[in-house]
Amino acid sequence: MGNLFRYVEVNESTGVRLFYYFVQSEKDPDVDPLLLWLSGGPGCSSLSGLTHEIGPFQFAAKRYYSGGLPKIIYQPETWTKVSNIIFVDSPIGAGFSYAATQEGSKTSDTKTVKQLVIFLRKWLHDHPQFLLNPLYIGGDSYSGYIVPTLVLAIDESNDSGDKPILNLMGYVAGNPRTERQFDEGGKIPFLHGMGLISNELYECTKDINMLHVLEPFCEEVWSPGIHNNEATDGMIRLMLESASAANDDIIEFKRRVECIKTIQHYCIPLNSNLSKASYVVLKIWANDKTVRESLGVHKKASYVVLKIWANDKTVRESLGVHKGTVGEWIRCNFDVDYIADVYSTVEYHLTLMRKGYRALIYSGDHDCQVPFTGTQAWIRFLNLSVVDDWRPWYAAGQVAGFTRSYANNNLIYATVKGAGHTAPEYKPKECLEMFARWISGNTL
Repeated sequence: MGNLFRYVEVNESTGVRLFYYFVQSEKDPDVDPLLLWLSGGPGCSSLSGLTHEIGPFQFAAKRYYSGGLPKIIYQPETWTKVSNIIFVDSPIGAGFSYAATQEGSKTSDTKTVKQLVIFLRKWLHDHPQFLLNPLYIGGDSYSGYIVPTLVLAIDESNDSGDKPILNLMGYVAGNPRTERQFDEGGKIPFLHGMGLISNELYECTKDINMLHVLEPFCEEVWSPGIHNNEATDGMIRLMLESASAANDDIIEFKRRVECIKTIQHYCIPLNSNLSKASYVVLKIWANDKTVRESLGVHKKASYVVLKIWANDKTVRESLGVHKGTVGEWIRCNFDVDYIADVYSTVEYHLTLMRKGYRALIYSGDHDCQVPFTGTQAWIRFLNLSVVDDWRPWYAAGQVAGFTRSYANNNLIYATVKGAGHTAPEYKPKECLEMFARWISGNTL
């Protein structure tokens, strides 16, 4: 069958078409698992995953580009060594996926999941030779919201008797966003553990809701009773004098006030000239392409090469991109008309464990966007039985990270030593070793 680059229509009335890149397994495509892979964002093209993370392609010009059509070469640490992979541009507006109508361009977490269920059933209907292959859903970053939601949706669709029945076995999630309470709450412990903030700042912030501290406006940081945005000494004295000396909360209150004064300079005061509206304008300005270039902010060179390649006329023709449907290809389109309506997937993970699905959750241990501290926190919250406790795992005789197994080995958690947000991009050999062992049912 080889490689395919095509569209699948998932909504006829609104003309929604998802673009995909299929790469068959190098080992035994007839029996090897089938992995559906999603990139983050929301709005990032899975072409990034194909050429920068787990796919068999990479660009020869990683650091220097001398002009012309960038040359694609083989990437040996590809997950297609052991699995067939469908890389899907999802949601609508990501990569080459598009909608023929304005209504079709509006999407959300739940709409994306419904469209992906339709995509899979249509794809497997057209490629029945893969119906019996074990099916896994995978993705990283924002796809942490989509992956378990999609797995549960497929499970429910199978139970309803929808055809064809999908041979669903489990899922893979890398540095996955799961719930803001955990994802954001893990950042201060991570920064402290990495030696990036002082003990004093850590001690005074560890019990405060970091969802508010890490926002540009900190109106919700203040303790009850502090409603203006500056904890002045006079106000503190007035409040302390009015409180009972016997109040056990007084010491805690004083500690929180001092902490607030410590972190206050990181926040934008609500009564400053920089209103919320002007903050939005500032954000738009700071993300402008010409502004970033003039400030010396540089993208990763290989991302620039990918953009040049994907926008080449001959490349788009060879991929079968429908003319006039997609303008300039960009790696991550953050302007998609998108509503985030899945706020937490913690319960989804718990439900899937109870149903017996397999899961590999991994964290690049140098990622601060979705730090391992937050991921470990929500996994602990599941309260699953530990069957193989914390230990190192090895690749090529070296410690590649640490791992712990839960729930009859159905859930495997692993860190990838020295890796960032998209772990396979930083540590391709180690991540291939991790995935290959897990997908074959072996221990890390």
